[in-house]
Amino acid sequence: MSLLRQLADELRELIARAVPAVVGVEHRRAQGTGFLIAPDGYVVTNAHVVAGAADLKVTLRAGDDARAELAGADPSTDLAVLRIAGGGLPSLPLADDRKPRVGEIVVAVGNPLHFDRSVSLGVVSALDRTLPAGRGVHFEGLIQTDAAINPGNSGGPLLDADGTAIGINTAVVPYAQGIGFAIPARTATWVASVLIRKGRVERPYLGIAARGEDLDGYFARASGSSRAIRIVEVASGAPADAAGLRRGDRIVAVSGEKVESVDDLQRRLVLGDPGELSLQVIRAGGALGECVVRPSTRP
Repeated sequence: MSLLRQLADELRELIARAVPAVVGVEHRRAQGTGFLIAPDGYVVTNAHVVAGAADLKVTLRAGDDARAELAGADPSTDLAVLRIAGGGLPSLPLADDRKPRVGEIVVAVGNPLHFDRSVSLGVVSALDRTLPAGRGVHFEGLIQTDAAINPGNSGGPLLDADGTAIGINTAVVPYAQGIGFAIPARTATWVASVLIRKGRVERPYLGIAARGEDLDGYFARASGSSRAIRIVEVASGAPADAAGLRRGDRIVAVSGEKVESVDDLQRRLVLGDPGELSLQVIRAGGALGECVVRPSTRP
């Protein structure tokens, strides 16, 4: 058997396993995609797909429609969770325990322009992308892919070669071709769990604007990390300001746990004890140091 035939057969089997968990999401104002992440009826999709929805409908693979309830939405990550009645439903695991690699083959599944469960093939083009989302919001840590993502694909899975969801398709650059973005499964896992429990994500306030960046050889060796979070702005009087954090500082760990992206920091803030955090920081001048910050509940 040729390698091309073997690849085709494996892709066909992968898609056959994954597609039953993919659903259509629709209401009067919008249409998109979602997929079941649990057999008891929890569906993950994009927050922008369900924004302003009063009557949500989910279409299963068999063509059956089910009424859906909004469990919660988080516009900051463009994620939402719906709930439909049922049990033993087909579901897709979220691959939150590994980071995608640039160049690996991926498959996007969705309902572009109502063409349900369309499949496109591509690769991971880049990682840790930032995308402006309007109103001062930026989506951080996105996966860039050249797998075709068109209107209606939003909320569908981005699958790896094992058939697990490494991302949730979210956006395209409208004036380009082959530039699509997906929210990493690592982000979706913790956000979805919070939405299921609480209905919304409440983020403790530090008062910084920041971005993830690679560390060069010296700082990578000194800190034991290949990436860090660079602070680009500190709000006057905010908890970060009171703790002595300054523009240009780079955070490499929070309470002993490495952080490589803004999402890592938010995950630590939301899921951990936000009362007091010990930050390992590379100061703007290059020295390693630590500071203690006490987040507040609101600005």
